[in-house]
Amino acid sequence: MADSAPHAGRLTFGCLVGASQLLGLASVVLTGVWMGHYHGGYAWDGSGKEFNVHPLCMVLGLVFLQGDAVLVYRVFRNEAKRTTKLLHGIIHLLALILGVIGVVAVFDFHGQNNIPHMYSLHSWMGMVTVLLFCIQWLLGLLFFLFPGASSRLRALYLPVHVFSGLVLFVLAIGSCLLGIMEKLLFSIMLVYAERVPEGVLANVLGILLVAFGVLMCYLITKEEYKRPPNPEEEALSLHFKSLTEESPASP
Repeated sequence: MADSAPHAGRLTFGCLVGASQLLGLASVVLTGVWMGHYHGGYAWDGSGKEFNVHPLCMVLGLVFLQGDAVLVYRVFRNEAKRTTKLLHGIIHLLALILGVIGVVAVFDFHGQNNIPHMYSLHSWMGMVTVLLFCIQWLLGLLFFLFPGASSRLRALYLPVHVFSGLVLFVLAIGSCLLGIMEKLLFSIMLVYAERVPEGVLANVLGILLVAFGVLMCYLITKEEYKRPPNPEEEALSLHFKSLTEESPASP
């Protein structure tokens, strides 16, 4: 009986992780089908097919891969910390590369077709998300992968890094939802109310993205699923605690 609770917890965690991956992959597939089937596919020629690269890269990179990059600290919570950090950084780098490709694709498409840049709420939120993502990745690289950062600086930045990562993940999903709505209004505004197949597919995509985001946030924030402390993390936690409890009069 004593072992049944931990086993049940691991089983539940495994099922939730599997469900999150199904939701994330389904979101990527639906995005691919939407742009491929309803909007002609993909190319890099200044046409609408080049624009189609944008949503696919953003959903695959800044939503699915970004979520998985954070999740590695839960899935591989008993592995060596350095290995997990490297995997976390590499997946985030892949997400960043895809995000940059997506941004370049939409800017090039707008330039080729004389469409104004950066006028919609979606474009504002999306650009802020990409820029903050770049900053977050660079700061994570400097503080946690390069050996130069002191334990004091790491302790100060660690809670900021964790919080910012979750905020960026939520911002990415919010930007995608705005992008879905914008694309529908441009493409099928006159028939959207008639529940045409493209509109239904896009609505389902939005629901899948929200479900993926909710499940990932649950897995990331649930205390039971967090990585158990190791000596390195204990040192950072104790150091951060000593900093925050330090009296103002201390030298």
